[in-house]
Amino acid sequence: MQIPIEWLPATGQPEQLIVLLHGWGSDATALAPLAQALRQQFPQAAVLAPEAPNACDRSGALNAAASKPAIAAASGGRRQWYSITGLTEANWPDRVAGVLPALQQWVQAQQQRLGVAPAATCLGGFSQGAILSLALASRHDGLCGRVLAFGGRYAEAPLAAPRHTSIHLFHGGADRVIPAQGSRDALELLGALQGDATLDIADGIGHELHPVLIDCALQRLTSHIPLRTWQAAMGAGPPTSH
Repeated sequence: MQIPIEWLPATGQPEQLIVLLHGWGSDATALAPLAQALRQQFPQAAVLAPEAPNACDRSGALNAAASKPAIAAASGGRRQWYSITGLTEANWPDRVAGVLPALQQWVQAQQQRLGVAPAATCLGGFSQGAILSLALASRHDGLCGRVLAFGGRYAEAPLAAPRHTSIHLFHGGADRVIPAQGSRDALELLGALQGDATLDIADGIGHELHPVLIDCALQRLTSHIPLRTWQAAMGAGPPTSH
């Protein structure tokens, strides 16, 4: 995959790796505001935003019925991680699963290239990129230490919560493309599975990578102590809610 955004520390080796995945009908440059904010907050991090390997095969149509995974955008030569043509709730998990092996290998290759351990890796994305980030962390626990999921949801509910990854969910309260209820459901599910998850919802914001949500992400990354760290320090079992 091409990497339009690859920002490395000015000096020294990267201490963290932050990988950002763009949404459907978009490209890596759409993540520049988020990447820049993360770069300023974590100057010793390597911040990468790769390009999805495929051009969009159609223009999306807004599905106001909320529960459907359609994405609103005009293709205009933009990129997609997987096709939304003929996408349904039934075939959606398979579409996502088909992308994961190559994406997992790519992330691991970047970790090896840059000398950054999985625990110091943050995987994030918007919309389709958030969907993939959640799925990848669910399927490959320990591939990354954090997930930043903006305007996404699980394509398929996980049967177990990651034990080595903190999941941070961010959503616009007025999102009509992938409604915020999907993130609320994810938080409830992860809590029931004794996972480590947080949720920030910004009222009045739609399906966009809004600066308010970016600020929420920075706060979570700098202030949230992972549940696994608390457990190791206190020698206690996981709490029932967080």
